[in-house]
Amino acid sequence: MRIIIKFLFKIVAMILYRPKIVGKENIPKDTGALLCPNHVHNLDSAIIVAMFKRKVNVLAKEELFKNGFIRWIADLFGVYPIKRGKADLQAIKISLKLLKNDELLLMFPEGTRHGLEKGKKPKNGAVLIAASAEKPIIPIGFQGNFKPFTKVIVNIGKPIDYSKYKEEVKEKEQATKLTQELMQEIVKLRDEDIKSCQKS
Repeated sequence: MRIIIKFLFKIVAMILYRPKIVGKENIPKDTGALLCPNHVHNLDSAIIVAMFKRKVNVLAKEELFKNGFIRWIADLFGVYPIKRGKADLQAIKISLKLLKNDELLLMFPEGTRHGLEKGKKPKNGAVLIAASAEKPIIPIGFQGNFKPFTKVIVNIGKPIDYSKYKEEVKEKEQATKLTQELMQEIVKLRDEDIKSCQKS
């Protein structure tokens, strides 16, 4: 069932948004990694889940799980609830387990759609989890406004190794600094001119 739904959504996504994947060679083939894109639309995580060959687990706000259909889809695709605005120990445990089992996990450092544009402070959770699990973060920049029949580009950056920061991230100041540096990479990918790029 999961494969069928994924295939159908991929067809719909290709018609509506013509997604182009740039830098897909930066996604590890068989090791764990944390995928961290900018958050621009409710469907941005779904685009990644549909277009990537490897299974991508997702952390999503717990409010979405009030809907029975969404809960069913979540169970099918490995979407896990996270409480926003507080330290969610259960979500952290799940994240560490997935990464240590060499799975892919998607998490939005902005915490909400267009967080940077709204002046929201990015969350340190991504760098804390990556450092603790000793797994890399793959920064991703979404380009496009998700209006129907316009192109969406998923610009994937090179992995950033956070295993060396395992002790440093215990200091909030250092965790915040690393998060800001991560967001700079994500914004750079979001704003990069890749019209001449030949990869897809």
